[in-house]
Amino acid sequence: MGRSPHVVVLNRATGERAIVANRWLRVAETCDDAVPAHTLLPLADWLERRDELVSRADVGIWFKPDDEPEQLGADAAKVAIIAVDFPAFTDGRGFSIGRLLRERYGFKGELRAVGDIIKDTMFYLRRCGFDAFEVRADKDVVEAAKGLDDFTEFYQGAVHEALPLFRRRPA
Repeated sequence: MGRSPHVVVLNRATGERAIVANRWLRVAETCDDAVPAHTLLPLADWLERRDELVSRADVGIWFKPDDEPEQLGADAAKVAIIAVDFPAFTDGRGFSIGRLLRERYGFKGELRAVGDIIKDTMFYLRRCGFDAFEVRADKDVVEAAKGLDDFTEFYQGAVHEALPLFRRRPA
């Protein structure tokens, strides 16, 4: 599967962003050998090896669009990084996966969007709880990061800002 060379990472507390080298390798499937550090495993493989991997902060999980967050359940709170695959710009299932992981299953680690990630989707991904973006290799990562600034205000509540606009207005 490989990796894009750079990732846009947000500090959820401050909103500051950085473009960093990607150190995580997403693999299609594991073998019976030990899992190397900084590996993102498919959810099904991670679940098969759960007891061996649940305490390892250097191994993460990646969700395919048809994976269900409830398969991971409460273990989401024990994982350091989860990537969600967006195989095509038109496939929005990952938005729901991200929001469920954050709001229902208590995931606090890095939530990374991978696959067909472009400038036009980054703002909306952030609203669903994503804080890292592996931009497509054929796109300029600096230009794509500007997508996080597409809007300065929003009416609805979201993962990164729970209160809707009317609740945030001064009295």
